[in-house]
Amino acid sequence: MIRFILLQNRAGTTRLSKYYFPVEDAEKAKLQYEVHRLVVNRDAKFTNFVEFKQHKLIYRRYAGLFFSLCVDVNDNELASLEAIHLFVEVLDHYFNNVCELDLVFNFHKVYLIVDELFLAGEIQESSKLVILNRLAELDRVQD
Repeated sequence: MIRFILLQNRAGTTRLSKYYFPVEDAEKAKLQYEVHRLVVNRDAKFTNFVEFKQHKLIYRRYAGLFFSLCVDVNDNELASLEAIHLFVEVLDHYFNNVCELDLVFNFHKVYLIVDELFLAGEIQESSKLVILNRLAELDRVQD
């Protein structure tokens, strides 16, 4: 099960956070700081999997953003890494070459994409085409 999702830039600013278990605000800030400190200082030659408290942290860097998932110890790391990559691909297609500013100014759409991909801490949909079709349908409904 996914415990939380974080998108952070190199400076440590959190651009998106989604928690699938109850966490106090002070604990959220502490978790975000610890995750950033852990992933930003890691050498690129090491794996993208790190033990984090009683869980595993799976992360991937795309341009200046770190996409991090905290999952249970028994979860498949490669499936989580693939979910991160799918998330980035959907963002890239939806925003036509996504950048950090797209995430900042269209955060509500980014959360919509997260909700299409993940449900209650589990991967809900793994087809990029299905997700993009759902998003296009939601955009048509909004207009």
